[in-house]
Amino acid sequence: MKVGIIGFGSMGSMIARKLLEHNVISQSELTCANRTLAKMEGFKKLYPDCTVTDDNKLAAKADVVFVCIRPAELKDVLCGIAAAVSKDTLVVSLNGSVMFSQLESVLAEKTRIAKVIPSVNAEVDYSVTSVCYNKYVEPKDKANLEALLKSFGTVTEVAENELGMASELTSCMPGFIAALFSVFAQKAEAHTSLPPSQIEAMLAQTLEGTGRLINQKQLGFSEVLSRVATKGGITEVGAAEIFENFGKVAAAVFDKTLEKRKATTEKAKDSF
Repeated sequence: MKVGIIGFGSMGSMIARKLLEHNVISQSELTCANRTLAKMEGFKKLYPDCTVTDDNKLAAKADVVFVCIRPAELKDVLCGIAAAVSKDTLVVSLNGSVMFSQLESVLAEKTRIAKVIPSVNAEVDYSVTSVCYNKYVEPKDKANLEALLKSFGTVTEVAENELGMASELTSCMPGFIAALFSVFAQKAEAHTSLPPSQIEAMLAQTLEGTGRLINQKQLGFSEVLSRVATKGGITEVGAAEIFENFGKVAAAVFDKTLEKRKATTEKAKDSF
């Protein structure tokens, strides 16, 4: 399978590295395009048999081409590669704010298109990648794309209108979790002489362990809570406080982020 990557920023470069690190494709099957070739010099030294170019059309000739471009530049890039994309190519946009109808309007008729939202957790091969497909994508296209994406985690398919919430739960959530536990760490400092670095280390290790417990033992959140919180005990008191007060914060987070996502989608429409 030949893979093209257009745009070599944080996500484009991550996808390239992961596909090669896990031997999902060979170096000779990968073409990376970026308008600044110097940005790919280090990558080319590590993977000399890959093709690096400033010609997006070369990358677009692949079986699967990832387009890792900001919304403001996306239309121009797609217009530039439209003629190079074959009827069998799967075009994968990493921008969830641009709708299929917009992408289809600048590509050839019946172009197969997917939208993919990776997570920073892909860096440790433990991400949940959200994906949706337009109506022209065939089962073999889905199988090919998911084989690539599974190199750095699991893949969950959602409808286009649910991609926003899926993104909040997977791509944005590492940041939300970091913010939440940063607050826990700050509030703990007021009650202990433990140094901040030790507090953060304890929380991080416990967070990772809880995730492993849930996934390896296939437990729900409520089951974990019931194992820890004995009736009338300390954990029960703390958990009750979270249930009583944190729900308002969580609701406000989703209200704000989905509102921002809607505004971003409207702005993307203007750019098309």
